[in-house]
Amino acid sequence: MVTQPPAMAPNAARMLARGAALVCALLSLPAAAQGIYTCTDAKGRRLTSDRPIIECLDREQRVMNKDGSTRSVLPPSLTADERAELETKERRRAQERMAHQEAVRRDRLLLSRYPSEAEHRAAREAALDDVRQSIRNSERRIAELQNERKPLASEAEFYKGKALPAKLKQSIEFVDVAVEAHATLIQNQQAEMKRINQLFDSELTRLTRLWAGAAPGSLAEADEKAGAATAGGRRTR
Repeated sequence: MVTQPPAMAPNAARMLARGAALVCALLSLPAAAQGIYTCTDAKGRRLTSDRPIIECLDREQRVMNKDGSTRSVLPPSLTADERAELETKERRRAQERMAHQEAVRRDRLLLSRYPSEAEHRAAREAALDDVRQSIRNSERRIAELQNERKPLASEAEFYKGKALPAKLKQSIEFVDVAVEAHATLIQNQQAEMKRINQLFDSELTRLTRLWAGAAPGSLAEADEKAGAATAGGRRTR
């Protein structure tokens, strides 16, 4: 029966992996990179050696010149898993920086476009006026079509119980389809007015804080902190 070797403790395995990573790094260093290594280990001891110190693999080590000046700093040796975790954190930080830069750009653009509430209100009304005019045009056209339909409906009264002449039937159907199309257009324009108002309301909420002195790009972070504080308060109740 073949006996399995005892499992290695996680800390020992991690230290071994770090040691292997450090050995690989040392093999790639030129001779000129050698110096006096010094560090403070996990027990608070000050250690010095002419080569990287195994006890300080998880912390930075200073490489000193003979005159006592610092030549360089050797960062902690990382295992493959630790390096992957570090890269993930760095990517997340890069994404957060990009998001912050975009928020700053958006807020500055908003402030340059609307320096005060008066300009913002005027822009809202201008956007709504175009939609209102479209609705008025459709309402006017519906009224015209309904007037056009009245004599057609009167003429159709003579054919009760009979098939309508093709031309009369076609004229009535044309008017009905046109009325329905303009009614749909009015509904769409009313939905567009709602969308415009929601957009300007959202902008106004943001602009009000920017006009009051909030730094561009800071609002999302402030909202996150406020949300976290609110959630924390609810949990403690």
